[in-house]
Amino acid sequence: MLAWQTRSFQELALATDGWTAHLRSEMVVEIAFNDVQESPHYPAGMALRFARVKRYREDKTAEEADTIETVRAIFAGGHAHSAAT
Repeated sequence: MLAWQTRSFQELALATDGWTAHLRSEMVVEIAFNDVQESPHYPAGMALRFARVKRYREDKTAEEADTIETVRAIFAGGHAHSAAT
């Protein structure tokens, strides 16, 4: 999985600084997490707690993926979820 992920991300990369890769928004990834918390470290002001990749969603397009608004709604409701982002 790691080898496939590395190849796929390299193909989608727009730029990299050696630590961070900026990708074209084409791949949908389902992320499970335990909670959403406030965080001053991220532009959205939130962080996913105990986030982990569940699966890659080849059945969804980037346009069908959840948005930051979905994460804000989860944060407001205070429930654990998974989101395809």
